[in-house]
Amino acid sequence: MPKKKPFSAGRVPLILFLCQIVSALDVPLDPKLLDDLVQPPTITQQSPKDYIIDPRENIVIQCEAKGKPPPSFSWTRNGTHFDIDKDPLVTMKPGSGTLVINIMSDGKAETYEGIYQCTARNERGAAISNNIVVRPSRSPLWTKERLEPITLRNGQSLVLPCRPPVGLPPAIIFWMDNSFQRLPQSERVSQGLNGDLYFSNVLPEDTREDYICYARFNHTQTIQQKQPISLKVISVDELNDTIAANLSDTEFYGAKPSKERPPTFLTPEGNESLKEELRGNVLSLECIAEGLPTPIIYWIKEDGTLPVNRTFYRNFKKTLQITQVSEADSGNYQCIAKNTLGAVHHTISVTVKAAPYWIVAPQNLVLSPGENGTLICRANGNPKPRIGWLTNGVPIEIAPDDPSRKIDGDTIIFSNVQERSSAVYQCNASNEYGYLLANAFVNVLAEPPRILTSANTLYQVIANRPALLDCAFFGSPRPTIEWFKGTRGSALHEDIYVLHDNGTLEIPVAQKDSTGTYTCVARNKLGMAKNEVHLEIKDPTRIIKQPEYAVVQRGSKVSFECKVKHDHTLIPTIMWLKDNGELPNDERFSIDKDHLVVTDVSDDDGGTYTCAANTTLDRVSASAVLRVVAPPPTPAPIYDVPNPPFDLELTNQLDKSVQLTWTPGDDNNSPITKFIIEYEDAMREAGIWHHQAEVSGTQTTAQLKLSPYVNYSFRVMAENSIGRSVPSEASEQYLTKAAEPDQNPTAVEGLGTEPDNLVITWKPLNGFESNGPGLQYKVSWRQKDGDDEWTSVVVANVSKYIVSGTPTFVPYLIKVQSLNDVGFAPEPAAVMGHSGEDLPMVAPGNVRVNVVNSTLAEVHWDPVPLKSVRGHLQGYRIYYWKAQGSSKRNRRHIEKKILTFQGSKTHGMLPGLQPYSHYTLNVRVVNGKGEGPASTDRGFHTPEGVPSAPSSLKIVNPTLDSLTLEWDPPSHPNGILTEYTLKYQPINSTHELGPLVDLKIPANKTRWTLKNLNFSTRYKFYFYAQTSVGSGSQITEEAITTVDEGKLAGILPPDVGAGKVRAVNPRISNLTAAAAETYANISWEYEGPEHVKFYVEYGVAGSKEEWRKANVNGSRSFFGLKGLMPGTAYKVRVGAEGASGFVSSEDVFETGPAMASRQVDIATQGWFIGLMCAVALLILILLIVCFIRRNKGGKYPVKEKEDAHADPEIQPMKEDDGTFGEYSDAEDHKPLKKGSRTPSDRTVKKEDSDGSLADYGEGVNGQFNEDGSFIGQYSGRREKEQAEGNESSEAPSPVNAMNSFV
Repeated sequence: MPKKKPFSAGRVPLILFLCQIVSALDVPLDPKLLDDLVQPPTITQQSPKDYIIDPRENIVIQCEAKGKPPPSFSWTRNGTHFDIDKDPLVTMKPGSGTLVINIMSDGKAETYEGIYQCTARNERGAAISNNIVVRPSRSPLWTKERLEPITLRNGQSLVLPCRPPVGLPPAIIFWMDNSFQRLPQSERVSQGLNGDLYFSNVLPEDTREDYICYARFNHTQTIQQKQPISLKVISVDELNDTIAANLSDTEFYGAKPSKERPPTFLTPEGNESLKEELRGNVLSLECIAEGLPTPIIYWIKEDGTLPVNRTFYRNFKKTLQITQVSEADSGNYQCIAKNTLGAVHHTISVTVKAAPYWIVAPQNLVLSPGENGTLICRANGNPKPRIGWLTNGVPIEIAPDDPSRKIDGDTIIFSNVQERSSAVYQCNASNEYGYLLANAFVNVLAEPPRILTSANTLYQVIANRPALLDCAFFGSPRPTIEWFKGTRGSALHEDIYVLHDNGTLEIPVAQKDSTGTYTCVARNKLGMAKNEVHLEIKDPTRIIKQPEYAVVQRGSKVSFECKVKHDHTLIPTIMWLKDNGELPNDERFSIDKDHLVVTDVSDDDGGTYTCAANTTLDRVSASAVLRVVAPPPTPAPIYDVPNPPFDLELTNQLDKSVQLTWTPGDDNNSPITKFIIEYEDAMREAGIWHHQAEVSGTQTTAQLKLSPYVNYSFRVMAENSIGRSVPSEASEQYLTKAAEPDQNPTAVEGLGTEPDNLVITWKPLNGFESNGPGLQYKVSWRQKDGDDEWTSVVVANVSKYIVSGTPTFVPYLIKVQSLNDVGFAPEPAAVMGHSGEDLPMVAPGNVRVNVVNSTLAEVHWDPVPLKSVRGHLQGYRIYYWKAQGSSKRNRRHIEKKILTFQGSKTHGMLPGLQPYSHYTLNVRVVNGKGEGPASTDRGFHTPEGVPSAPSSLKIVNPTLDSLTLEWDPPSHPNGILTEYTLKYQPINSTHELGPLVDLKIPANKTRWTLKNLNFSTRYKFYFYAQTSVGSGSQITEEAITTVDEGKLAGILPPDVGAGKVRAVNPRISNLTAAAAETYANISWEYEGPEHVKFYVEYGVAGSKEEWRKANVNGSRSFFGLKGLMPGTAYKVRVGAEGASGFVSSEDVFETGPAMASRQVDIATQGWFIGLMCAVALLILILLIVCFIRRNKGGKYPVKEKEDAHADPEIQPMKEDDGTFGEYSDAEDHKPLKKGSRTPSDRTVKKEDSDGSLADYGEGVNGQFNEDGSFIGQYSGRREKEQAEGNESSEAPSPVNAMNSFV
């Protein structure tokens, strides 16, 4: 009898024993029901009817039952009560009816043979078990017997008998030798069903002495062995030799070999036999024939055909087996044995009998008081079984009468049952071949509906497949079941759904829209119960990229791709098979994500490869064949950018993310390194693609973060070492749901533009950040230091809001919050701003000036109160100006200078002041609106300083022994001039300097005549002014006294060039410095040969440190000094490189104090632009002059020994410092040509004081040889070559064509 598994809480689906034919309910063993429901006993487990036990182990006879209250158990043995308490070896398991007989300690199994029956009883009735026949197994030994050796002639037939002892259960027979090796069997030699070994004909190779029959008794795991049988097969030749040795010649006729013969049956005997078998067993029919040659067996069924699926041939077709035999298999079966000499037939008449079997087994009935019901016990068999009824284990004929029941053959009819009608009924169907016993109870209960399926059970089903939703229920009377979908749906009807009697709802073809919540409602007259379950429809697993048929060369590599698309909530398992078996255990086979890769392919690798994808709900597979061929010549691979990806699909579509999956295109022999994903917003920027993400070349799936309220579509590009593919086709569009903004505007500021407003500005959100339609901003503000409530206003999608009527410069707390049609962004953080500024009300007080030196003053002041600033304090501004004379004041407006000091600083330095000047200043406070009122003007004087160089120096009226000097005072006396100093010294014909003469000249003079000088002598002059502080910069000049006219009589006309003075030095003049905080622009004017390389030397004024040198790029006349210290006085001078080097006079400047004013781009300053224009104009003029003079062929060579003319007082500054001069040998005083270009007043201006040969004109007598020997003597070979490479911008020298431009 089949076992029933007990119910357990929460088991889904719960088995509901609802009879589909009659209205009956089983009471499940659900703990929720057992607590308050009664139920008659039901046998749940018992030992088999024919129970063969192992005599070496304890006997366990099973009997388990369920019921409420729990049943008690009793046993009968051989039809009488078995009192287990009287037998110490017998015990019953607690809570069970199972018997344990302890024969291991003391007892014999044979003592407990018999027929046992178990009864389980409670207040509602009694159930009984089958009759259990208990018998110990037996494995007896073979009886001892003497077996004679068998000797046969070749070709004879033979049967070796086994005849095993009778055991329980019957033994399994097999033949082996002494080595326990099975004897080979064939169509000639085989074992029959009875265990005998049949030889159709013997052969000499059958000779052996160890034919042994074994009997195995499985129940006791023992094997019994028969005595070995010896067989000897004698050939014809051996037989004749034996006969000849024992008979005389006259008696010996000779043995003949066995003749071939037609078949005859060894078993069964005769032409006909009978066979009887029970229904459901295996029918085995056997025919074994002898003959020479060996016969072959055939089987047929007379007047019918053999069942195809149940027919099997065993033992080389000598045995016919039909499984699950039924009455239809009855009939005549014929076996035919045939060889080349004939055939023989045998007919077996088969009759199939049947032990009883159920047609309708009685089912448990659960009825409510007053209901009707039936118990049906319908069985069949051959012969027809007899039906008998029992109630609570007692034949119903002698059981107490129950007016609610009526017996009608195999049916008991119940009407108007009451609680006392509860009982257990047994139906016994029996015939001569067996019996069936079934228990069925009638339980009269009155119970409202209960649903046993767990609440909120989740069912997952693949789309387009059936879905079964369980609703296991119980109630008495039996409840009616209805199903609903959703919270307000109507009852589901059977036009679309299938409603099963056990409460299950079937959806024949589940679709995506089948997803949802379903409610099961159970009702009877005592109440109602309901339960919700949930159904999810999953996408089917598909192989979108199947492995493809491949032909590869031996030794190469092959890859099968299997790309699986599945529901994103299911996790697939991918398995690869070869020829429907596991892959070879070989490292050449590797699986990498979607690919099966086989390297070094061999011939054995050919076959069918299958990719199988399994999920918890479905399974799909695809196969491809691999064919291995010999390798042809290898063509060169073609490399290119990848093909674009394809089959883009969007899954797992959530509000702010989506999963994008694609299939890579061919990599064209260059592995894909990465994929680039782009998106398009069809709502706002259709046709414009933006970068979304990048993933590695091994990925084909990307989880993308999305913004709400964007109509997305995506495309993918692949990239390898060659380049990037064209974009894939765009994916389907996906419009994300609108949501409230995630963020608020940034860069929120509050700044007033007027004294009575507050302008609130912010950086608006862009389209993606809005997250939905109707983007607006909630602007809120309140005073920071007050207790006012927040004032708020909602504005459109703008970036500014103006609050009017605010007090001046008051701190405000400001918030700007985003909102749209869906809702508000998170609460923003407040930022601080200020209402509008107004001009400061108060001027700085207590302004004090401390004069540091002649060019620098320090100013102090008291800060103004912060409240009076009425804005953000940006600093203080000093206006200062130099007092002008009345005449100058009329000429131009007073120039005021401004210095700004940032922050709350209360002092500052005024650099670059003019010495010996009167200055006036005032201080003002500055905020974002502008300047406040000025403080009271404060005046101060700067002390005297050293003067600048005289403005000009001219040498006029030369005579044989005198020279007259005229000059203009310094442009910047920087004090009261006390005197001038004139120093001069002669230069002889060897370019050596003579003694230095020092001469003091009163400050009120502007002309001075030097007398008693040597005629025809060159002099160098050094001239500077002095104040009480010290000497100023000097100006230098050279001149020559005239020659004795008597010595030159007859050489040149006396009126040619007499008394002219030449300026011979190239020079640097007008050195100026424009200083800032850490840098200074140095500019100068140069007169002299072209292509001179300048350098700038500078150092801290008054310091003993060496000069620092900076080279000027090219021959520019300006240079920028960087990296200077703020508020420091520097000295500076400019010089020229090379053997003709010369140096300008010094200048002193002072850098501005640190943070004295805001830095301004110098390129935007007016003075700098003007200076650059002037320089450009000067260069243009010089180029024009140069071009004109080049046309005249002049050249100006440079002197070699210019160092001999240096001022002895400034020589320690640098060894090669000096002025540039042009000299001639005293012996070469030859007259020059006419045409002097020197002005008639013979004046040499300051800017021309370092003059060239042009200043002397062409009419000076006795200066050059006709072949230009003067220049050769003056400059030497090296300087002459250098001069030829440097074109002069001065007037041409009076030289011949050799010294002209080359």
